[in-house]
Amino acid sequence: MGPLKGIKVIDMTTVLMGPYATQMLGDYGADVIKVESLDGDVTRLIGPMRHAGMGPVFLNTNRSKRSICLDLKKPAGREAVLRLLRDADVLVYNVRPQAMARLQLGYDVVSAINPRLVYAGVFGFGQDGPYAAKPAYDDLIQGATALPALMAQTGDGVPRYVPNALVDRIVGLTAVGAICASLVHRDRTGRGQRVDVPMFETMAGFVMGDHMGGLTYEPPLDKGGYARHLSRDRRPYKTSDGYLSVIVYNDKQWENFFKATARDDLRADPKFATFAGRAANIDVVYAELARIFETRSTAEWIELLTKADVPVMPMHDLASILHDPHLEATNFFPVVTHPTEGPIRSMKVTATWSETDAEPVRLAPRLNEHGAEILRELGYSADEIAAMVRDGVTRSAPE
Repeated sequence: MGPLKGIKVIDMTTVLMGPYATQMLGDYGADVIKVESLDGDVTRLIGPMRHAGMGPVFLNTNRSKRSICLDLKKPAGREAVLRLLRDADVLVYNVRPQAMARLQLGYDVVSAINPRLVYAGVFGFGQDGPYAAKPAYDDLIQGATALPALMAQTGDGVPRYVPNALVDRIVGLTAVGAICASLVHRDRTGRGQRVDVPMFETMAGFVMGDHMGGLTYEPPLDKGGYARHLSRDRRPYKTSDGYLSVIVYNDKQWENFFKATARDDLRADPKFATFAGRAANIDVVYAELARIFETRSTAEWIELLTKADVPVMPMHDLASILHDPHLEATNFFPVVTHPTEGPIRSMKVTATWSETDAEPVRLAPRLNEHGAEILRELGYSADEIAAMVRDGVTRSAPE
């Protein structure tokens, strides 16, 4: 049932960052209750989709959860959430802390009800700086942590965002680690705590860990940047009939490459012969590799480099990765049957454990699919639930 079996998580997050984190907690065995607005998580609306409210982004970031919708601005909705939190282990939210305070769900209020609770916020900025109350989105944080500038430097000079919700997913992963660490602390001490995981600071460390360079020192030794990552020729290599991902990195791999390609002239060239020489002349090295790889087909290079033990992988697109032989062999993209959406392609839990194997316990829920069930668990009677529906605190069960 997963290493987090028995842990109850109240998920008050939307879009990607928070839901990605809570899905992982659910995949690891936690009972995750997703508290949605009466309109539901906005990612339910991102298509294409077979049925309204069940788009692919939602399906792929909200499995292993139960759904209840509540209007938290109404006293009865807030009361239901407080009942949920009384015996919960974790609360995860991704609005600004000021918004939680306005809902009267700040840490001071919630911890008084449940001092063992891990109260985890994933939001834009640390709360002790001037950006504390600013809104934040993936694109904004990418820009503020230099990623578009780096893309421009290594490309055509035009700043671009990475074509992936990179920030949301990295911060979500960071949140999972912080939450699990807090649970360990709670088990040792009996006390929960507030955990803030800010997007800006998390990504500043993520990017600058590679690119601090000479700025590490005071005074600086250079303007920063990791030369290998910033080389314009650090890219998939064009072959005679396609593209290929190759990295020739350490001395042994280069020796194997020289032998496989019969390039004794490069072995004798100080720019290629040592790690230090290659690092100092990385643009020259990558440009020469680009010329070499154009001389054979993709299939020829894969066979040659695999035999030479030089790291090589295909350059997939969104369609071909679904048929990668390794991912097919490990059944990474299983086709499963969703109760309302029919056959859908899912993705495996990537981590494995020898004692507590984990797998998704349920597929992504319809809006309020488990609302009545959860309210009954909290002690609400059928008449009370009906009154909450009538008063617009929650919705009736989906058909």
